[in-house]
Amino acid sequence: MTTRPRVRVDADASPREFQEAVAAMRSASLRPGVVCEEMAAPQRIAPHAAALIGDVVFDGEDLGTGRLVLLHDPAGNDAWEGTFRWVAYVRSDIDLEMANDPLLGAVGWSWLTEALAAHHAGHHALSGTVTKVSSEPFGEMEDDESTAQLEIRASWTPEGEFARHVEAWAELLCTASGLPPLPSGVTVLPSRREQRGIG
Repeated sequence: MTTRPRVRVDADASPREFQEAVAAMRSASLRPGVVCEEMAAPQRIAPHAAALIGDVVFDGEDLGTGRLVLLHDPAGNDAWEGTFRWVAYVRSDIDLEMANDPLLGAVGWSWLTEALAAHHAGHHALSGTVTKVSSEPFGEMEDDESTAQLEIRASWTPEGEFARHVEAWAELLCTASGLPPLPSGVTVLPSRREQRGIG
């Protein structure tokens, strides 16, 4: 069983190349536990944009959240080295011991690059940051537990199939949220509801 992201786009106001990219976003297959739907896309970064928001839910508990935005500028963008650009964000709770690991940043970044590689999501001009955020309560909140979060922000210019990039982002979201990878050979299949189409 899987979910398919829903993306809304104004067909009359966007070029065919962008419409085809959004259709590919809709075709992505996400593993169980990922709840994904459309969200309002930023309007000032590029002439055309579509966006998804996703959450990892396991046993009724929210483990992580993320956003994925597809930007398109038909005229091209020198910084992107292309006409399309993905912008991704992932946030998850982590334990305090992990937050103190000096290698956490490099490990978090490797989750992204490995997810892109695993889904054969070709790309170039990849950049981003990995941030550790720790909160220690004081005063009237001192009985609360200390918490820590991991945030991954990245952007890259896609090559090849757009659906693969959505699937790689969803895998990054699951990995950061602590879900183990799917066993080798397991294929995610659409449910009957998704086969009827929800886009």
